[in-house]
Amino acid sequence: MTQLRDRRPTTALLDRRFRLKERGTTVAREVRGGITTFVAMAYIVLLNPLILGASADITGARLTITEVTTATALAAGVMTVLMGLVGNAPLALAAGLGVNGIVAFQLAPTMTWAQAFGLVVLEGLCIVVLAVSGIRERIMNAIPAALKTAISVGIGLYIALVGLVSAGFVTRTPDSAHSAVPVRMGEGGHLVGWPMVVFAIGLLLMIVLMARAVPGAVLISIVVATVVAVIANALWPGQDWGLVTPKLPTTLVAAPDFALFGHVDLFGGFASAGAITATVFLFTLVLSGFFDAMGTITSVCHEAGMTKDGKVTGMGRILLVDGIGAVVGGGTGSAPNTVFLESAAGVGEGARTGLASVVTGALLGATMLVTPIASIVPAQAAAPALVVIGGIMMAQCRRIPFQDSDFTIPVFLTMAIVPFTYSITNGVGAGIVSYVVVKLGKGQWREVHWLVAVIAAIFVAYFGIAGIEALAR
Repeated sequence: MTQLRDRRPTTALLDRRFRLKERGTTVAREVRGGITTFVAMAYIVLLNPLILGASADITGARLTITEVTTATALAAGVMTVLMGLVGNAPLALAAGLGVNGIVAFQLAPTMTWAQAFGLVVLEGLCIVVLAVSGIRERIMNAIPAALKTAISVGIGLYIALVGLVSAGFVTRTPDSAHSAVPVRMGEGGHLVGWPMVVFAIGLLLMIVLMARAVPGAVLISIVVATVVAVIANALWPGQDWGLVTPKLPTTLVAAPDFALFGHVDLFGGFASAGAITATVFLFTLVLSGFFDAMGTITSVCHEAGMTKDGKVTGMGRILLVDGIGAVVGGGTGSAPNTVFLESAAGVGEGARTGLASVVTGALLGATMLVTPIASIVPAQAAAPALVVIGGIMMAQCRRIPFQDSDFTIPVFLTMAIVPFTYSITNGVGAGIVSYVVVKLGKGQWREVHWLVAVIAAIFVAYFGIAGIEALAR
């Protein structure tokens, strides 16, 4: 009886803070949903260090697995808790897949890591301004749903391609300019070696577990594939595993490494890469961060019953936290943080409020203590997650009205150009510009929202920046 009395004030407090009864949920369901989301997305703590660590900056410096793991866990934990407290939504945040590739493969080679993370902080500040002013929400509502969906599908294809390349399943064809095939399967067109076996095991296991709706399928598969990799490397040493060789660490628990925390140079990138190039990079980050979360926020909140008349309840606060995520991601050295699609896993388990996010965030933050584990996970064990998540995002194609001539080519260009050019921004720009052109060509210019027209004009300038720069010389 005493225990019940002790619990009632706490439950009442949580109910008032997170509006549990209003959304038809309970503390138990929120905790269960928060744990489920954590299990579904914990892989990012292992995966983000591999992506950022795969590239060197302009000085040749590379980020270590331990420091990026700490930064990833810290930023994800803080931002997910903030989303729960401010946005009161069951949405978890972490280093965004796709946009972290922009940081690693587009920014870093032209500037130092500190300067690259400085641009990420500036990106976040820009998005925060857009969110506070309400412009971001207006643009999200102005862009046709078909193009929003196409953006998500294109990102899915891009993520899958990054996974296949990082695992070595897909490689560039030497002298591809003179070859009919720019990329090929494996080395020399063949899949050989234990690294490919590990990748295949991880991918097939993940597919089966997800088909059977096993909670934590992604994380389980990464762990199993890593164990196989460690055994294979011990029995057959000398295999080419890439940047991370699967060896057991001397300890599983260690103090966090905060070496990247606050290691930013806000404006140095403009000197290193050049003012025009750095501005284009910043524009790319803003656009990617701007659009990447649209589909996820809308779809997850819809499943959580947080939409009314097609609009998400509390969207302004949610977008504000999402923008702050980029600032925190840059400040900690983990890449821009954004809302994760895996939040849907928690919603599927009953999560309806920000209490679930608080639980998820606390668990993500705790992973800072197990950074040595991340140092044994090879790309071949983690890459299947990218391929599978890309496939899941592809499933959104069913929402696209391909029979509508207004969208047939614009959505195709969006989906195709993102992975083909390794740039989310290029795909978004191609889709929006071609959509506006189609409408103008059909004499239906009045149907184009003025904000969409402005964005199209910006993208035209973006695509022509190189020519403009050449004329200016």
